[in-house]
Amino acid sequence: MDLNLLRALDVLLQENSVTRAAERLGTSPAATSRTLARLRRAVGDPLLVRAGQQLVPTPRAVELREQVAALLRGCDEVLRPGAGFDPADLHRSFTVQTAELLLVGLAGTLADRVRQEAPQVDVVFLPEAMEGGPGLRQGLVDVELGVLGHLDPEIRTRPLVRAALVGVARTGHPIFERRIDARRFAAFDHIGISRLGRRHGPIDTALAELGLKRRVAAVVPSHTSAMMLARGTDLVGLSLADWLPDATAALGLRTFPIPLDLAPLDVGMAWHPRNANDPAHRWFRDRLADAVHAASAAAHTPGAAPR
Repeated sequence: MDLNLLRALDVLLQENSVTRAAERLGTSPAATSRTLARLRRAVGDPLLVRAGQQLVPTPRAVELREQVAALLRGCDEVLRPGAGFDPADLHRSFTVQTAELLLVGLAGTLADRVRQEAPQVDVVFLPEAMEGGPGLRQGLVDVELGVLGHLDPEIRTRPLVRAALVGVARTGHPIFERRIDARRFAAFDHIGISRLGRRHGPIDTALAELGLKRRVAAVVPSHTSAMMLARGTDLVGLSLADWLPDATAALGLRTFPIPLDLAPLDVGMAWHPRNANDPAHRWFRDRLADAVHAASAAAHTPGAAPR
């Protein structure tokens, strides 16, 4: 039977009136009357019969009323995924690939929100080892979070926040004794951050344009390891502006603006289109985005640890 015919039957059995059913269906009483005639032939029952000035359902119509309504609800769930989605009923794990620095800033907020709405959902964080690789395409990663690049062409993305790089050094570091200009910034030994061991990047390019060069004395794989190294040495590291201000202060570190013309970092999320319309995956992406925005907003709240 035509699905539209089933929807008309559902409305007729709810209203017991051709006129009111026509109003709900957005058609004329004459057209609805013809539809009722088709339904009577298809079902082999009058369905609605006249009793004085009104129509009343036959026993067969009463029997069909809930069956038809349930059938249409099932069709809606098939044709419109997520119509009946409730995260409280979700039993699933989601895998997020991201940098340690981002993870530390948002994992607590994300865990709290997920636990409140979907207590049976688990979140697994993976390092950036597979960044730019086939993890999303192969289904090994649900969401990649960070500065996105070298993604497969079909991958979907969503921008989240924009953050600037800042320098970071221990509180008593001699770099803070005078105003930090590009020459002074380049004069101190630096910590490079690269999972692949690269020693040069946009900072070196910007310094070279000014005729300057820095020495990268150590290369570590993450911003958090760079912060730990900077706290006990005279090496200068990098961090995200206003990200984890309390942790930065607790480590005995200070941040400072990098005196170079550097583009800010665009942090976003990426996922494979196979999950684009999955209501559970969409719900998780929204919670992850909320956690990133909350962490960013908290960092810019008055009272955050000073530089």
